[in-house]
Amino acid sequence: MPQASSLLPLAFWGLLLSAGAALAEQAYVSNEKDNTLSIIDLKTLQVVDTLEVGMRPRGITFSNDYSKLYICASDSDAVQVFDVASKRVVANLPSGEDPEQFALHPNNRLLYISNEDNAIVTVVDTEARDVVAQIEVGIEPEGMAVSPDGRWVVNTSETSNMLHWIDSTTNELVDNTLVDQRPRHVEFSHKGDTLWASSEIGGTVTIINVDDRSVRKVLQFRIPGVHRDRIQPVGIQLTRDDRYAFIALGPSNHVAVVDVKTLEVIKYLLVGQRVWHLALNSDESLLLTTNGVSGDVSVVDVKKLQVVKSIKVGRYPWGVAIKP
Repeated sequence: MPQASSLLPLAFWGLLLSAGAALAEQAYVSNEKDNTLSIIDLKTLQVVDTLEVGMRPRGITFSNDYSKLYICASDSDAVQVFDVASKRVVANLPSGEDPEQFALHPNNRLLYISNEDNAIVTVVDTEARDVVAQIEVGIEPEGMAVSPDGRWVVNTSETSNMLHWIDSTTNELVDNTLVDQRPRHVEFSHKGDTLWASSEIGGTVTIINVDDRSVRKVLQFRIPGVHRDRIQPVGIQLTRDDRYAFIALGPSNHVAVVDVKTLEVIKYLLVGQRVWHLALNSDESLLLTTNGVSGDVSVVDVKKLQVVKSIKVGRYPWGVAIKP
């Protein structure tokens, strides 16, 4: 009969495996037609849970400690607070009508929400659960970003074709930048020196110098065999080392890979149908894309710049956020 000491290594291995499973990264995907979240285990690349939330969930983002997930439930006219530990919605924030996208301030407290129907940005204190301010912007606001230093809040207005620069200390709109038709998403670089803005109908991405708000470059895209009208940029993700920018190109079913130093497209990746948004995992080895029409998530190996898997989720996946 084996001694008790000889069983200890097996026990320790079991504990390590259990800990590894518990610490596996998870991707949360909002399915706007099913009113659900799909949770994907990034170790197995499989859906491990599907949870009901509010109506037409779109933008999603985690709190800084990943204990809460904020959900834009557009048709419920609410930003829902989802408790990650209990896997349930625990509160609704006073978000204004038809929240589309939002951005969390680095202070982990203020949430800036675009309200498409009312042409305003609503600022909510997530701890007090109160509206701090409402700022008038252009027609059909959608995209939202906060600079890494917390100074600037930028909102896009789809019909006005503008980026609106809001001073976070005063909650006042201080400047506007005209871009191409139907700007949908904005993303600051990790250093905060540039802002990337996608224009869906214009088919371009405008890169702006934050210090003087001048345009550095306007990116255009050409995919062999794809009509230019189908190239409609939406989501943008930049790597922390400023090596790559990944841009979701909508009904072209491709993601553009941009060399950030040269600001040139170096590759197009074929993904699912109607790619909306993207997210990188914590070590940036994987990129996930939400593909609305095909109802799946494409997984990209960032080192190889290759799509390695397609994961079926709910109907019309829209947003994606990853929990380490």
